[in-house]
Amino acid sequence: MGGASDLSGRSLLRFITCGSVDDGKSTLIGRLLYDSRLIHTDQLDALAAESKRLGNDGDTPDLALLVDGLAAEREQGITIDVAYRYFATDRRRFIVADTPGHEQYTRNMVTGASTAALAVILVDASKGMLTQTRRHSFLVSLLGIRTAVLAVNKLDLAGYSADVFGRIERDYRAFAASVGITDVHCVPTSALRGDNIIDHSVRTPWYDGPPLLRLLETITPEAGPACAFRMPVQTVIREGDFRGLAGTVSGGALAVGDRIQVLPSRKDTTVARLVGGRQDAVAGEAVTIAVTDDLDIGRGDLLCSPQHPATVATSVDATVIWLHEQPMLPGRSYYAKVGTRTVPCTITQLRHRTDITTLDHVPAVELAPNDIGACTLEFGAPITFDPYRDNRETGGCLIIDRLSGGTVGAALLERETDGAGNVHRQPVDIDKAARGRLNGHGACVVWLTGLSGAGKSTIANLLERRLHALGKHTYLLDGDNVRRGLNRDLGFTDTDRVENIRRVAEVAALMADAGLIVLAAFISPFTAERQTARKLVGPHEFCEVFVDTPLDIAEQRDPKGLYRKARRGELPNFTGIDSPYEAPDDPDVRVDTTTDTPEHAADLVMEWLRANVLR
Repeated sequence: MGGASDLSGRSLLRFITCGSVDDGKSTLIGRLLYDSRLIHTDQLDALAAESKRLGNDGDTPDLALLVDGLAAEREQGITIDVAYRYFATDRRRFIVADTPGHEQYTRNMVTGASTAALAVILVDASKGMLTQTRRHSFLVSLLGIRTAVLAVNKLDLAGYSADVFGRIERDYRAFAASVGITDVHCVPTSALRGDNIIDHSVRTPWYDGPPLLRLLETITPEAGPACAFRMPVQTVIREGDFRGLAGTVSGGALAVGDRIQVLPSRKDTTVARLVGGRQDAVAGEAVTIAVTDDLDIGRGDLLCSPQHPATVATSVDATVIWLHEQPMLPGRSYYAKVGTRTVPCTITQLRHRTDITTLDHVPAVELAPNDIGACTLEFGAPITFDPYRDNRETGGCLIIDRLSGGTVGAALLERETDGAGNVHRQPVDIDKAARGRLNGHGACVVWLTGLSGAGKSTIANLLERRLHALGKHTYLLDGDNVRRGLNRDLGFTDTDRVENIRRVAEVAALMADAGLIVLAAFISPFTAERQTARKLVGPHEFCEVFVDTPLDIAEQRDPKGLYRKARRGELPNFTGIDSPYEAPDDPDVRVDTTTDTPEHAADLVMEWLRANVLR
């Protein structure tokens, strides 16, 4: 099977294998390929040689070596997100994603499941259902998979007991139903011995269902709901007078002459032609189209059915799967990739996280690695989306760290936040420029950051006195003063620190919009929050001043006795002691307080102000 025969006309099944550590996922897929000869002879010879090198002298080589992505990571010293294998039988083509079972590799599992139509979930017959079984089943359900094949593996360790198989099957079907997996097929297997992988096993005469390969060849995964036409614009092609919109159809179908709507602009147009002489295209096909009207359409726009358009919103409720080792903190700013568009994004509210074992909704202030939570996402520009349950392509969202550019989470978009569509920016006649003309100077935010005791407040106070003497309009926001009023409800956990700076940054931006020179003196230990504060004001209107003081010097000064309390354990989460301070890499002004006096520090900032604001 699956040799050189023509593959055209055979359906394609994408599936994922998942389960707990050492349930035998890679061995099962290796056995499937090995026994059915779906791999070439030279691969078999290489596999036998590698197995012998590793000490396996038996007749059957180590089958897990065929597909074990985690083993490849360790052997080659590289990172493999998911190990994919492509194979075919006389009946069907397959793409299988083999992902590690360890909890820390949840992101790999999410990657593999995001494009799969079916999940093969393994359970070790000698252990029964484990937390990872529940976690992976819950995740594949969240990611839109409704058909699962439960392979109760290593049944040889349980004496091929029908009772053991029946108990695990009952337990799993009950759990699967609770998370929305409605189509479950159960197969008793031993990947090591080959039972019920290709052919029926004589050791399970009580099982009358199909073996695994036959099931995969014939199964029809439960499909999601039918979706109207959707196509995110990937790129705009311009050649002479021709202007084409290229992308992949992610829902419904498209034909020449169809009316389509462009989001977020909500402009309608008509499909004039499809490149290549085609007359239509369906979901999954890449296509380039030309439209009849000269509209402003670019990468990131969504083409859709005007009768059933997608939602346009800036505030969306979503389920977030957190994938990074650093926790998700509400209020921190990220980027979000929605379709072909990337926009700023803030997770403004965490309503609860889900306990994987009980499926209970648990109150939470942050999401730890591999946690799943219900959140509200605020986007810096309108996005277009469908609920993830209706369209996996237009309902998914990647959350990206602003500094590293790495993916830290995945969001399954659900609905526009209640009431968000009723909140609109109110236009006003008097703007920042008009206030600046009245004041006689520009507006800006001077943000002083550094350890406690560095001298931020002293320098800020000197600056305000100088500016006031020059007749400039100012206001000084100080960390201690703000915590006595606006932020008195916040503590000093990482989550509270993020919210503290978020509020201060918003207030500082409002004051700058009022035409003031705002002096903000805050430890502000996290780079991401300082970057967020910078983006809230216009270009050249933010001056980050790093009041650079070594920890030992700041601790020697200790004007408020805070370091002594922190060392005695009376102030948990104190910056520099048991909570980190992320120093600016490239501040606008750096003050070295081991050599610079406060007066000289104020001189340095005044130089920046004269060059950018007081001209």
